[in-house]
Amino acid sequence: MELLIEPVGCLVTCQRIELGLHEALVNAVRHGNAENPAKRLRVRRILTPNWLIWQIQDEGQGMPRGVRQPSLPDQLDAASGRGLFLIHQCFDDVRWSRRGNRLQLACRRPVSDGGSQDPSAHL
Repeated sequence: MELLIEPVGCLVTCQRIELGLHEALVNAVRHGNAENPAKRLRVRRILTPNWLIWQIQDEGQGMPRGVRQPSLPDQLDAASGRGLFLIHQCFDDVRWSRRGNRLQLACRRPVSDGGSQDPSAHL
């Protein structure tokens, strides 16, 4: 995880991104690859001047379009169902591949003004 968030730089943004990436990776292993140790994940980090982007691809059948929505479970005490909601809260842009087995997560680069904090810290 440290290697994936290394270019973020801002502590507040790092914590948010780490939470979102953790949820996405757990979902890919549990739901995408059905916890099959023979199946692999492909994780890619893309850095641009304005964006930090991560792609997570599993070897599963893909998530159907109808269940890709970032909603909380109907029952607040449900054992699962919060992952997609958290992922959408942690990233500025969330996109799925057509098949539904690759998730692209993007975060705008934190604004840096000689040591000033990430503007999202004030939200």
